[in-house]
This record gives sequence, structure tokens and C-alpha cells, in this order.
Amino acid sequence: MKPMQARLFYGWIVVAAAFAVTFIGFGCAYTFSAFVQPLQRDFDASRGSVALAFSLSGFVYFGFGLVSGRLADRWGARPLAMLGMLLVGSGLALASLARTLFEVYLAYGLGVGLGIGCAYVPVLGAVQRWFDRQRGLASGLAVAGIGVGTLVMPPLAATLVELIGWRAAYLTIGLGAAVLGIAVASLIVSDPRERGLHPDGISRSPEHAPAADGVSLLEAVRSRAFTQLYIGCFMGSLGAFVPFVHLVPYAQDLGIDRGPAAALIGAIGAGSTVGRFFLGGAADRMGRPQFLRITYLGMMLAMLLWAVSGSLPGLVAFAVLLGLFYGAWVAVLPAVVTDLFGRRNVSAIIGVLYTSVAVGTLIGPATAGVLFDMTSSYLWPILASAAANLVAGLMTRAPVSHPFPTGALR
Repeated sequence: MKPMQARLFYGWIVVAAAFAVTFIGFGCAYTFSAFVQPLQRDFDASRGSVALAFSLSGFVYFGFGLVSGRLADRWGARPLAMLGMLLVGSGLALASLARTLFEVYLAYGLGVGLGIGCAYVPVLGAVQRWFDRQRGLASGLAVAGIGVGTLVMPPLAATLVELIGWRAAYLTIGLGAAVLGIAVASLIVSDPRERGLHPDGISRSPEHAPAADGVSLLEAVRSRAFTQLYIGCFMGSLGAFVPFVHLVPYAQDLGIDRGPAAALIGAIGAGSTVGRFFLGGAADRMGRPQFLRITYLGMMLAMLLWAVSGSLPGLVAFAVLLGLFYGAWVAVLPAVVTDLFGRRNVSAIIGVLYTSVAVGTLIGPATAGVLFDMTSSYLWPILASAAANLVAGLMTRAPVSHPFPTGALR
């Protein structure tokens, strides 16, 4: 066996680093539910106005992929991922000093939002370039960090809030995110050609490596397939992110203690981790574009379960089911983009696609909070979330076909 073949394929190192980056970034973002009631109390704010901080963050980190994706295709993912982890940590640390809710919007919304926006799309694009045959599995493992982060970080944040208060909790989490995040982001390599390899570990010298396949950004976004993906992602994200803000206060309104309530976000993370690990591989076998429909309809069914759940066991079942299909959605989406449009401009194309998620994330949780303030009930926000995912599923009712003639990407 040749030495190059005997060593671990570096693509899996990139996957592990991407896992760690998504764990830290999204794990920190999804701690927000543990801070809703302390922020609401200390700033004498409505639930809708507090939820806006999370919505702003989500809008920024998905929307900024439009910029970071193009920069990553040009400069590489590593520097952007390292900068992103620094910004996430700084945003949380600055949020600990906020004296008004507006300052929370600036620190958390912009700091965490720009941080994840710098890192997320670039590391996903890097993973796509390292794999062909196992792209769904690799993508699923990379974004499984989001699921594990959602499992681990909200209960940790809730414990810290109880022990040291919300300000010290934000500072502690922020410092840890910056130090650990920069370290793991330094392992990212954007393209196997930088190491004389092809996707899936074929050894090549850099001068003989062919150019990465793929169409231009303009060709991609003008295609019917992209429009179909874009509308589906927008509608799905309208509902998918509502529980990350409102599930904990919903449970506390039912009389469930803070600890078990915060653990529900962890249950979403547990289901999400299973979805990313196992359903990403299943999508490779079933057909990744066709698998999208299942994820949207599965999230719709989960929302309907939430609507009739009035106890902790029912909410746990909802959280796990939602996490399963949400995790599969996040895992398969970048792989579908690469399948349809090739590797050459994949980060930029993903970045444009995720602007749909940015707008959905901005509108969904904040609107759910306003509806709650108006009605003192979460029933209508939950039903609206289910309906949005149904529309997303209908948008993909026909298999997403390749938008270009055979051979156009080669």
C-alpha cells in the first residue's frame, strides 16, 4: 500500500472540522431560547421584541452567505471560518454588556449573525468539493455539528443562567466559542486539489488535476430548478425556526420547569443528529433531490404534533420528530445544490440559495412572537408553521430534475 493511500483521507478531517465549526456556531445561536425570559424580564420587553434578536441573527447569518460564499470560492474557506468563530464569540461577549434590548440586537444579532454567516456556507462548500460518491453522508456528518450543538448547548446555557446569571453566561460561552472555534477552523482546506487529490481520495498531482466542474452562478440562479429550491427553502424556513425561539417559553407557559423546558431544544438536536447521520446516507441511495420533499412533509407532521401536545412527553416526541426531518433537510440541501450545479461555484450558489432561509428566519420566529402577544396562544403560529412546510413540500412534488443538458457540467 502506498503511503498516500495508507493515510486517512484528508476530506474526513475537513468534515470533522466543519462538524466542530457548526457545533460551536449554531450551538451558541440556539442557546437563545434559554435567555428569552431573563431578557424579557430585565428589559421589560414583549416576547415578540425579544424574539426579534434571534430572527435578526438568523437573517444575517443566512443572508451573509451571499457574500461569504463568493469570497470562499475566491479566497478559500479557512480565513472566513476563523473570522466567523471570532465574531461569534465577540458577539456573545458584547451581549453580556448590553444595557438595552437594542444593544442585544446589535451584539447578538450582528455579532453571532455575521460570525455564522462568515463560516457556515464556506465550510459547507469545502465539504462538497471533497466528495462525490458519499457527498450526502459527508454533508450530513458536517452539519451534524448543528444537531449535537443544539443537543448540548441550550441545557448548558440554561444551567449557566441559573448559576451565574445571563450576562456571565453569555460571556463564558462567548470566550469558549472564540478560542475553540478558531482552533478547529484552522484545519479547513477548501479543495482537494490543494493536496494533490481528487474527490473521494484519488491521488493526483496538482498540475494534472482537472478544473472543478460546474456552471456559472448566473446560469444556476436563472434555472427553473434553482427557483424551485429557493421558494421551497423560504417556505420551509418560515416554520422550521419557530421552535428554536418559542418552544422553551411555550413549555414554561404550561408549567414545565426551566431545565426540562430547555432540554426540549436539546431533544431537537438529538433528533437532528440522527437525521444528519443516517438520513444523509439514505438520501444518497434514494436520490438526494427527491428526498427534499420528504423532509418538508416530515416537518409539517411534526408541527401538527406540536399543536396537540400539552404535556412534556408530547413535546419531547414533537422535538425529536422535528429534529429528525430538520436535520435531514439541512444535510441534504448543500449536496442537492452540488448535484445540480457542480462544484466550481458551489459556495456562491449555496450562499444565494440561503438568502431565502435568511428571510424566512427573519419573518417566522418574530411573527410567531407577535401573534402570541396578540392572542396569548401559540396555536396559530404553530398551524402557520405547518402550512408553510406543506407548501414547501408541494413545491417539490415533482422530482427536481437536472437543469442542464447531460455533460454540461463536465
